[in-house]
Amino acid sequence: MPRPVHFEIQATDPQTLQDFYSSVFGWTFQKWGENDYWVISTGDEPMGIDGGLLPRNGIASQADAPINAATLVIGVDDCQAFYDKCISAGATEQMPVTHMPGVGTLAYFKDPDHNIFGIIEPEMDPPT
Repeated sequence: MPRPVHFEIQATDPQTLQDFYSSVFGWTFQKWGENDYWVISTGDEPMGIDGGLLPRNGIASQADAPINAATLVIGVDDCQAFYDKCISAGATEQMPVTHMPGVGTLAYFKDPDHNIFGIIEPEMDPPT
């Protein structure tokens, strides 16, 4: 069965989003050759994928635009603590910290460039 293996974040100002995701989640970014493309390393945990960041090819999403694309959801160990970090780093709340029985505690945001992402403190066992 095909599975996601990579994600990409579009950025009007790539450095702003590198600073944001590094400060909140500890991700690292490395420029790929001479291209305007940065490889994102999200960590060494067995669950998860790495991604890329590239300049936005078109106009940025509007601040009040609804969710209109696939959404990156990041696993965290303390949803409220990461919620606070996201807001402090410049994210805007799209859905407050919410508990979903059997799933976990989650919240959704827009990053400083209005890309939607979520966080989840899961209470379900990961698939094997």
